Amino acid sequence: MKRKYELSQTEAFDWANQCPKAVTWLSKLQKKAENAWRLWIYCTQVGKTPDQLLVLKKDPASRDAEFLLDSFVANPTALSNSVKVNVVIAVKSFYKHNYCELARACGQITLTKVFPYRRHTKEELVKICRACQNPRDRALITFVWSSAIARDSLTRLTWGNLEQGWTDKQVPSISLQSEIIKGHGIGRYKGVEQHTFLTPEAKRDLIDYRLWLLHTKKLTSDNSEPIFRDLHPPYGAITGMSLNKIAGMLSRRSGVKFGWHDARRYVETVLEEIKIHPNWARKIRGRKVKGEEAPYSRPAIEQLRKAYAEAVPLLEFTQPTQLMELQKRQEIVEVLTDKLMHGEPLGDEDKANIKRYSIKLAQRKTLATRHNGGAIDCDFDQIAETQLLSYLQAGWSIVHKLSDGQLIVKR
Repeated sequence: MKRKYELSQTEAFDWANQCPKAVTWLSKLQKKAENAWRLWIYCTQVGKTPDQLLVLKKDPASRDAEFLLDSFVANPTALSNSVKVNVVIAVKSFYKHNYCELARACGQITLTKVFPYRRHTKEELVKICRACQNPRDRALITFVWSSAIARDSLTRLTWGNLEQGWTDKQVPSISLQSEIIKGHGIGRYKGVEQHTFLTPEAKRDLIDYRLWLLHTKKLTSDNSEPIFRDLHPPYGAITGMSLNKIAGMLSRRSGVKFGWHDARRYVETVLEEIKIHPNWARKIRGRKVKGEEAPYSRPAIEQLRKAYAEAVPLLEFTQPTQLMELQKRQEIVEVLTDKLMHGEPLGDEDKANIKRYSIKLAQRKTLATRHNGGAIDCDFDQIAETQLLSYLQAGWSIVHKLSDGQLIVKR
């Protein structure tokens, strides 16, 4: 199969190692191969070597390097918008770390969003889980969709990041130091930590995965060892490339496309729905919180845990909760009612649902008759989603969901 680019990231890294200035630059970066590849693309497009790029800034007053980068951005190429954006970032970084920084105004390019952001339903997440063929992948899905931990951080997580006695906690906490989250504690990210949690279902899957590692792979889970590993010798920490392959494989098996960053949006949306304080949500997602000197004390983490616990019913998806069962029953009742009103026969699936959910057909037929023949007195109310369970248990039903997350219900 013909390759899209002449060099792979590994080959581009070898190419960059032939230039001392590029080696110095890459030594200061985390993602060496990716940035070497982006610099190679730029050099190929503009017809210059890394050393020749730096010659353009030999005279600090010269703007030749800036004009060259502007031309790269302006000229139409086969490169996608996202690749161009990353190339520009890499090139500016190359100049900066060789102490001949480019003017900030050059190479301006905006990342164009081609596809809408995905927000998965619980049913879609269940399909992804069912597509998993080993305990590690199942643990990965529930772990990430409850903790909002980023892909790169997953490759550096160790069992020591889990709080002591985590198996005995209903909602265990996970603490990530600056070095393993976005920014790596450098510059404006200095002192930023991520303190997040696992839902009970994520904890269950993680315990199953740990036991599987011990009994099947003969691997221990000491504090210094990685949580997520490759499943073949030498069983090293899982890599970003492996995570991408897992996501692609599970997407094909389940028919539900997803990426690891989708989990961060999923958790953030749920936290917004329970109206958690924005600063607390930022701590859970590992983002900088302004105006706090020491935001990660034990009392603060306990406050976070209490707030997070309110989101657990909305975050969990592998086990049918009471709320999900009631919502499913309500949907089935509405389908049966519609069929009765239009004189349609009930199929085998309908009869199975009637038995499973203890639906009384006599009442539904009466309801259909009254709908046809006269008015029914109904009470309406507007409630938050967190109140829904108690309303459904009291016999209310959902009429409409508003754009702000509120619900209209009737009795």
